[in-house]
Amino acid sequence: METMSKIYHLFIPFIVAFCATLWIHPKILRIAILKNLVDNPDARKLQRNPVPVMGGLAVFFGIVAGLCSSQIAFFSPGVFVLMAAMTIMLYTGTIDDILDLTPRTRFIIEIVVVAFIMLVNNSGINHFWGLWGIDFIPVWVAAPLTIFAAVGIINAINLIDGVNGLSSGFCFMASVMFAIMLYISGNTHMTILAVTAAGAIIPFFLHNVFGNTTKMFIGDGGTLVIGTMMSMFVVSTLKGTSLSASLANDGMGLIPFTLAVLAVPVFDTLRVMSMRILRKQSPFHPDKTHLHHMFIELGFSHIGTTVSILTLNFLIILAWFASYKMGASIDAQLYIVLTLSILITFVFYKFAKVQIKHNTKALRFLQRIASMLQIEKKGIWAWAQRMIDKL
Repeated sequence: METMSKIYHLFIPFIVAFCATLWIHPKILRIAILKNLVDNPDARKLQRNPVPVMGGLAVFFGIVAGLCSSQIAFFSPGVFVLMAAMTIMLYTGTIDDILDLTPRTRFIIEIVVVAFIMLVNNSGINHFWGLWGIDFIPVWVAAPLTIFAAVGIINAINLIDGVNGLSSGFCFMASVMFAIMLYISGNTHMTILAVTAAGAIIPFFLHNVFGNTTKMFIGDGGTLVIGTMMSMFVVSTLKGTSLSASLANDGMGLIPFTLAVLAVPVFDTLRVMSMRILRKQSPFHPDKTHLHHMFIELGFSHIGTTVSILTLNFLIILAWFASYKMGASIDAQLYIVLTLSILITFVFYKFAKVQIKHNTKALRFLQRIASMLQIEKKGIWAWAQRMIDKL
């Protein structure tokens, strides 16, 4: 009975967030079009026409509505701290969408916001859960590690926002994965945040993928908000608690789990930034070297690219789970996740670029797969586009 009650209290914020985003989306779309708040195409971007860029406002509205409804049953001051932090990130990203902030300014704001959450909520990555034989770590190590990891995750989520549905689809999948883990570990308040995020993202994802006249981009405002949540899910998963300890004692690698969930954005960002530094460019210098750009170059559509990348990331999660269930050590779980992540984001990227350069048989095989996944205008997908535009 108690379990059913908990599920019921998770269901309410999910539905409220979903309905709130669904309701506010067309209104924000009209404002964005009226005020010309759009993302214009250029040589680096993949869209052909200007697209409204205020989708993050709709998602944030849904998250706030869902969290407010949840406080009736589960009051938590910590949730309001996160809401305050997400509000700052929303304003920062929205200003960046409209006026273009410098990377340094954004970077400083991200560090301050993460430090604020850590200080007020007394949270941080303070436990390695047996990885390499390490358990609790001292504050002077935990604090900079948490800031580095959180800011890195925020920027990784921001940088995968390149094709329709990729960032929102990934964050929906990640929110569900973290919701399951946080629920198992007994962290009710962060579980509510995760399911609320999932509910708020769904309507935006549908418009972003299927919408023709109702399409919006989530923008930096949205990716910074969701990236902040993703970073806090990681912190909450790795923070030392007795229930998390029981999972670790059972052989579950919590650090390998978080890396598996965030594999593609984190490792793709590491590859892109390291290559920019090797070329003596700023790591924040915009270009077209992300994994999703490579899929587009191979001939994949936006939906095909999104489906392919999300599938690859999900396979890494499945590989981690299989290694855990088969009794692999925590260290081995980590090495499996690292190996697969590097194979997908580093090795496969380089392999595909070589095939494109030399026009090989392997390239033509990949192009046939791309052609099979070009399903946007076919059957149920075309019907879905017509239905979504009516919402």
